[in-house]
Amino acid sequence: MSTILHATDAAELLGLVPSLAGFTPRQSLVLLPFRGRRTHGALRVDLPDPDVDPDEFADAAIELVDRIGGVDALALVVYTDEEPLSTPDGPLLPQLALAESLLDAADDAALRIVEALCVTPGGWGDYRDDEPELHPLDGIPTAPAVPGVGDVSGDQLAGAALPPSDLAETERVGRALADLCTVLQRERRGAWVPGPEENPQALAAAVMLDDVPAFAEAVLESPDDLPPFACAALLWCLNRPVFRDAIIVQWATDAAFGTRALAAQLAFADAGSTVPDDVGEVFLGRGARPDPDRLGCALSVARRAATCAPRAARPGALVAAAWLAWALGRSSHAAEYLRQALEIDPQHSMASLLRTVLAAAMLPEWTLRRA
Repeated sequence: MSTILHATDAAELLGLVPSLAGFTPRQSLVLLPFRGRRTHGALRVDLPDPDVDPDEFADAAIELVDRIGGVDALALVVYTDEEPLSTPDGPLLPQLALAESLLDAADDAALRIVEALCVTPGGWGDYRDDEPELHPLDGIPTAPAVPGVGDVSGDQLAGAALPPSDLAETERVGRALADLCTVLQRERRGAWVPGPEENPQALAAAVMLDDVPAFAEAVLESPDDLPPFACAALLWCLNRPVFRDAIIVQWATDAAFGTRALAAQLAFADAGSTVPDDVGEVFLGRGARPDPDRLGCALSVARRAATCAPRAARPGALVAAAWLAWALGRSSHAAEYLRQALEIDPQHSMASLLRTVLAAAMLPEWTLRRA
């Protein structure tokens, strides 16, 4: 079912933004694309640095809105920690140059402006008022409850923190990963018969990896309760690009497509064969919209693996979590996971590539289409 939220004035619209976004934005520009009299979601981007040209930033922001089909109007809200400047003519709202650039860019794109608002710590105002006035924040209605949307009081980074873990759990996963790597290295050397010194759980984990697509499906069954050796096996895969990329594509589609993706990745690694277009398109955020519940489950798995991993083994799981968060439209969370991955491994190629994608404000095409 769809939940319809009504706003009759600017204050009520501000009250709806957290419910539409899923959080209360901070230091952000929020764009609400409209089709007729209705908006179906919110786009959030960080406010630009002072040295960024506001016209270029505005053009890029409006271009993002244009990618959503059928949009004919736009509301924009700036959330800033800056206070308005006092002038004889009234308060001067922060980010005024940015707002004017956005209004000009929207006009060039033939987009009607519904509202152009600014929320500061001391109140909110309308960029289009001839006589600026600062309205009290307590006049903004509380965000209404929306089915499927939890607490919206936190900002855009709320929920990005990895789940809690303890040193004992990390040590168990670390030992499991070391035992698994020993088994896999010996298997790779040729004929080998397991000896009594081998950890039976490591042997069982190695057997699971004989069918990576089946293993990738199995971990989705209990995303918050990965046994140490299952977690170790997943970390082993996610730290190897061939398996990591295939698993990510599988989590965004299904097991059959994941089997194709893995075969393509292995062929590419072995002989430089071309990866099929439909596999690559998924990774670029194009094609059919993935099941958001499946993506969310996979994100929980990747986050759990990252929090349980020894520090050096975390980047692969963090990068997978970043892609999954990006695929769900949570670019702020994705940026946080990439920051952590690059802090551990500054040369991680996939983390660097995804960071470039986020810096260019690229979103998966399926997040720009109405469900």
